[in-house]
Amino acid sequence: MRRFLLLLAYYSASALSQSPDWLLASESGRAQAGAPFELLLVGPEGTALPDEIAVRLRSGAAEGEVKMQATGPAEKGRRRYAGVLPSSTSGTVAIRVADPPSNAVVLIVERRDGVQTLSGAPEGGPEPPLSENEPMYFVIGASSHWSARFQLSFKYRLFDYDAGFGRDQPWLTGFYFAYTQTSLWDLEGESKPFFDTSYRPSLFWRWLSSGDRTWIDGVRVGLEHESNGQAGIESRSLNTLFIRPEWRWKTASLGNYEFTPKAYVYLDKSDNPDIQEYRGYVDWRVRWDSGDNWIITALGRLGTAGKGSIQVDLARRARDLKIGPVSGYFYMQYFNGYGESLRDYDKRHTAQLRFGLAIIP
Repeated sequence: MRRFLLLLAYYSASALSQSPDWLLASESGRAQAGAPFELLLVGPEGTALPDEIAVRLRSGAAEGEVKMQATGPAEKGRRRYAGVLPSSTSGTVAIRVADPPSNAVVLIVERRDGVQTLSGAPEGGPEPPLSENEPMYFVIGASSHWSARFQLSFKYRLFDYDAGFGRDQPWLTGFYFAYTQTSLWDLEGESKPFFDTSYRPSLFWRWLSSGDRTWIDGVRVGLEHESNGQAGIESRSLNTLFIRPEWRWKTASLGNYEFTPKAYVYLDKSDNPDIQEYRGYVDWRVRWDSGDNWIITALGRLGTAGKGSIQVDLARRARDLKIGPVSGYFYMQYFNGYGESLRDYDKRHTAQLRFGLAIIP
């Protein structure tokens, strides 16, 4: 039946004087970004079908090209071709053969990347100058009282890959400026004030492995300032020198794993001289990504006085939820221990469970 419909579509198209001579078809009409997909090409009678074709992709104003290889010999003027869609592709995509001209076949393309990027850059590819850094979310909950927590974060690469100093000295392209802001919002207090906001600008150098022969996948080394912007007895600030190694493992059926501990020394902590007793010297961070919908991140700290904290973030991709041009995530965050805010680094409050949305989990 499927073969009959394809042939019927071909002969119907050939009956029109201005229709293309080459017919492109998809059996499923759906595909996954970054994954192999197949198309069927039907050519004019007596025409040899090539071993490789180039197809043009169009999604909105964006266009691209993909090379596709034949998966077997031609049969009765038809041949199957396979290629890989770019990782950044999503939504409705029109595909046609670049040369000779053909009809356009429309595919619905889904993104399977566990962590989407604001830039749309494919995983493992070069990042644009401005990109995400830490999770960005808004969550709300009421363990002891109603409160909200939200975070914004980005990083900016200081040197381009293909221009100026970055082109002449490629190691310079590893330098980044980053900024992260985390706020706690008291929703029950009079006038609904912000309880505390942490501002964290940083400057670091990042190295990423380009192959499988290294024992580590990446590392960051840099300086970070953290303060709450207050004065007097509520002022909190510290300067740290940090190193963050990165290890990542990908599995075929059990998802992807990350271990990225951040170790640091305090260069200045005069506003909070005993902070190491509650925060320690390492942020222990682990992450699991199902490769499709679920992401779990855990962050633990243990101070020198045996006091610490644990934070667990759970994200579930919501494919039909759009926040601007990107997909959203349903987000849950659990915190228990000391120092949910920099202002109360030495205080332990009731464990907090909050729910909300995220764009970068």
